[in-house]
Amino acid sequence: METKRGVTMMNEQKNETSRLNVRSLNEECGIFGVWGRSDAAQLTYYGLHSLQHRGQEGAGIVANNNGRLWQERGLGLLSDVFRDTSRIEALAGESAIGHVRYATAGSNGLENIQPLMVNFHDMQISLAHNGNLTNALTLREDLEEEGAIFQSSSDSEILLHLIRRSKADKFIDKLKEALNIVHGGFAFLLLTPHGMFAALDPHAFRPFVIGQMPDGHYIVTSETAAIEVVGAKFVRDVQPGELIAIDDNGLTIDTYTDKTTLNIDSMEYIYFARPDSMIYGVNVHKARKRMGAALAAEQPVPEADIVVGIPNSSLSAAAGFAEASGLPNEMGLVKNQYIARTFIEPTQDKRERAVRMKLSAVRDVVVGKNVVLIDDSIVRGTTSMFIVRMLKEAGAKSVHVRIASPIFKFPSFYGIDMQTTEELMGANHSLLEMTKMIEADSLGFLSVGALVKAIDLPYDGEGTGLTTAYFDGHYPSPIYDYKPSLDKFIRAREVDFVPEPTTTYHPRQVASLRHQELLSDGTIHLDSQTIQGVEI
Repeated sequence: METKRGVTMMNEQKNETSRLNVRSLNEECGIFGVWGRSDAAQLTYYGLHSLQHRGQEGAGIVANNNGRLWQERGLGLLSDVFRDTSRIEALAGESAIGHVRYATAGSNGLENIQPLMVNFHDMQISLAHNGNLTNALTLREDLEEEGAIFQSSSDSEILLHLIRRSKADKFIDKLKEALNIVHGGFAFLLLTPHGMFAALDPHAFRPFVIGQMPDGHYIVTSETAAIEVVGAKFVRDVQPGELIAIDDNGLTIDTYTDKTTLNIDSMEYIYFARPDSMIYGVNVHKARKRMGAALAAEQPVPEADIVVGIPNSSLSAAAGFAEASGLPNEMGLVKNQYIARTFIEPTQDKRERAVRMKLSAVRDVVVGKNVVLIDDSIVRGTTSMFIVRMLKEAGAKSVHVRIASPIFKFPSFYGIDMQTTEELMGANHSLLEMTKMIEADSLGFLSVGALVKAIDLPYDGEGTGLTTAYFDGHYPSPIYDYKPSLDKFIRAREVDFVPEPTTTYHPRQVASLRHQELLSDGTIHLDSQTIQGVEI
């Protein structure tokens, strides 16, 4: 059965990658939820707008109006979906959750745009998910064999079916049971008539934070940048294995498992998160700047004249490289901020045209110069080649590419849209071959050790507290349904998998979190174990 499922999964992946994105990496998703505000939907819109970098394929908001949920969603950017102001006006109510999406699992149809919503005879539930479930294929097949009918191809819908099929009496126990069945990377937000619930996977692959508005009401979202945008203050990071419940009385912290560890996805620091976000006490901009400085030490370019960063996620690393090298940090590339993410057919001329629509070389800056081009990562390498070619056409004497992360050798299964080795340049070519393929004069990458040191997570538990599997093959958990896709690497002993955790991670293992004191019953400042009078 595992082999059959693996073949099915690989076929689905080939269909999904029949269209290529001009950017080598695709973000996961962004989620935002608020409880107790009369402007809940509008606030959610603002929060999602600050998370638009995490997904541009679709957006949606579900509001709770006196116990009745209402959904508005659509394809495209958030501003496109809600261009008609009547859609926001229709979302009356004092609580809401929202989602911006890039497809990590499932097709790009409207049925997969979140938040998902289901109407049962006794209640409504809405769900928003950031991440990717690694045992989704098995669970879906099992559920369908038992009679479940899915309305989407998204792995996120599985949780709703598991909740409904639970024999537990209380909703909170149904939810806990379901959360213990799914595996992989997930930050879930659920909205019901009685409360809002947030749950993070036992490894904390995805960032997930809690904020508090000046009036005391809580928000939960993917990044601290969204907290700042809506005028809230940061309260705490959601911890691995936690289940947060929020209602009119406040916030309750619970857990659905005590078998937890910390494996934050290093790609959040490298590329995905906004530079003004904080992840477990580490500022993303400062981490990227340290990556750039470390890159300058490990991969110097003695003959360089200037440093040029590729907008936007590489600018912090470029600043670090330039500062450490004593070189001018120049704006040799300009990004057209008004070009939305564009999907194109896999032909070279169309891909190159799409890159040129987004980026332009500044001829007077680069002409006659030996340029150090800084990028955050190379996955397929196609975009890198076009940019190197663009700089040389603008008169650059030489272009030396330096990447502020290690070589991307292995797929991601925890929420990044990169699940096959066929797409990875670093998995299939030597450094010399990659250099020639992107038409660079030289090419250098950051080492894994230097990356970990640059992120500088103040963690004193087992391991580094980070996921670096894409670079070193050390996966921090089993990958379940995806395991057949790595058979050749497993046989060659190039990858390994850590079993699911059997011990409990504690926030005090991260120095920056030690101030997050909890009461003995697991709450911050709420004793109640009810949500609007409904026992949970």
